[in-house]
Amino acid sequence: MPKVKRVSTSSVPRPEPAAPSRPLRPPALPRIARRGIPEGALPALALFAAVRVAGIILVIVTNAVRGHPLLKSLAHSWDSRWYLHIAAQGYGHKIWITPQGAVQSDWAFFPLYPGLIRALTTVLPFTPGQAALLISWIAAGVAAYGVYVIGHHLYGRGVATALVALWAVMPHSVELTIAYTESLFAALAVWSLYCVLKGRWVWAGALAALAGLSRPSGFAVAGAVCIAAAYEVVRQRGRAPAGVWAGAMLAPLGWLGYVLWVGSRTGDLLGGYFKVQSAWDSRFDFGVGSARFTKALLLHGGGAVYPAALVIVAAGVLLFALLCLERAPLALVVFAGILVLLVVGGSGSFSSKPRFLLPAFPLLIPMARALTRTWRVRPAHAVVVYGGLTVMSLLFGAFVTVVAHSPL
Repeated sequence: MPKVKRVSTSSVPRPEPAAPSRPLRPPALPRIARRGIPEGALPALALFAAVRVAGIILVIVTNAVRGHPLLKSLAHSWDSRWYLHIAAQGYGHKIWITPQGAVQSDWAFFPLYPGLIRALTTVLPFTPGQAALLISWIAAGVAAYGVYVIGHHLYGRGVATALVALWAVMPHSVELTIAYTESLFAALAVWSLYCVLKGRWVWAGALAALAGLSRPSGFAVAGAVCIAAAYEVVRQRGRAPAGVWAGAMLAPLGWLGYVLWVGSRTGDLLGGYFKVQSAWDSRFDFGVGSARFTKALLLHGGGAVYPAALVIVAAGVLLFALLCLERAPLALVVFAGILVLLVVGGSGSFSSKPRFLLPAFPLLIPMARALTRTWRVRPAHAVVVYGGLTVMSLLFGAFVTVVAHSPL
């Protein structure tokens, strides 16, 4: 009987196992949301929280000493009353006629913050004031974390910690913890800029659109996203991914949408919003108003708030020049530059100008790097400098919110 040769089956193709079906994935979150907390973030955030809680306590104590309701200056200062009224009654229900006869309406205030206040009071047993403070405090923490993440991404742990620490003790940092829009705007701006740095363009545009719904200067974020996107398109010779274009188109929609809505309500689609702002003496006059104020202050003097505001604005201009010399990323330079330009070239109450610079955290990068170098060589000197800045910030914050009668 003939032998049958054994045939190797190693070369015989076998059917591939069926690939398991995968569920559809949602759009990817920004990478920082999927990774762990960066090294050193918790101590930096603890320092930020400690400084700002100390500021809140000092405001409450100052209210008690002056016989005011303890939380009055936190929840019901100046613009806070307008936001709370919009949250409760909606737009078109409150106006103020100035001694000069100008009619100031609530359309000057952007809708995101009062909308969040109203949403929170709808689902939780909070008063509008309590909801406003809770939103501001949470947003301040989110913004501080974003500042740390950007600093860590660009310069490492030491500079990131110094950046958050300095942002906590800016002269008007008290306004991160009162019922104002600064903390909400800062949170949205910081994370939009982080998404630009990481190439998450759609997220950057979406967050910029929300920032544009939070306050008039929100278009600074849109400007930063759009200019950074334009640079990316030029760098890639027009072959940039679709996400870059989508982010640039999304970024200005929030600010532009509200401006056009106000224009439609006033009967002047393109100019109505700017007429509303003009009644508040808020317009871009290329620095004429700032120059007049500076001249009057130097000739006739003023209370403590106005000279301090002038010094802070001048320091902001100097810090912007140093930021440019640092060769910081384009998006950060553009964002800070637009805010500085608005402060210097815009009219309005000069005592309010320092808070417009509060979200411009990139201005602190040169100081943060210098403080980090000092800490490595002479830590005692760094502690003394930061301690002095902290004391000045806490005292000045309590003064401007409780004692001074100048607009915030």
